[in-house]
Amino acid sequence: MRVRSARLHVGTMTLLASVALVPTWRRADVDPWPILDRASASFDTVRTLQADFVQIVNNPMLGDPDTTRGRLFQERPSYFAMRFTEPKGDRIVADGKKLWLYTPSTTPGQVIRSDIPGTGGAGPNLIGQFVERPRERYTARYVRSDSLPDGAADVITLTPKTQDLAYSEATIWIAKRDGLIRRIDIVENSGQRRTIALGAITVNRAIASREFRFSPTSGLRVVDQ
Repeated sequence: MRVRSARLHVGTMTLLASVALVPTWRRADVDPWPILDRASASFDTVRTLQADFVQIVNNPMLGDPDTTRGRLFQERPSYFAMRFTEPKGDRIVADGKKLWLYTPSTTPGQVIRSDIPGTGGAGPNLIGQFVERPRERYTARYVRSDSLPDGAADVITLTPKTQDLAYSEATIWIAKRDGLIRRIDIVENSGQRRTIALGAITVNRAIASREFRFSPTSGLRVVDQ
């Protein structure tokens, strides 16, 4: 599979098993806030996180959805990486100071360097943006209870209280077992929809420092944004 453009990787510069879900049941009367409070408390205990990911970007203007996959790494507060296996060799790296977008599958010979985003589909706050101080940042609606490959999850839709974010709505799947997010569905302001599903999650284990380094090779053009 090939990504049509670097922009599809970035999203807002923004698994496993099929994203198809097992039958669901609805509970419109469920209060979402205790679930979000638990998710916030669970994420507070996470220092590092590793997970396999599948990302689906659906832009009606570009035709069929694009699917990418690989391994995600996060070390709080400001280190993040997505190492793609499809398309192989593509990387997104937040090294604590800058965000590097390297997509030789679509734009060989260059890497985009930018400030680390506070929100969006790729960056150190990929998960935290939804569970850190959610009462201050969102209105919330409980959608349903659902089943994922690794267990049951609560599905909650969040609508930002401000209009300065790159998305208008996000739906998250919070695992009942441990309170961690397993899937994120973001409706971006552009109309593009981005789904990121996480699997094989490991928390609080050491991550090799090389995952958070990007050193441009000789001849690689660095484009600052």
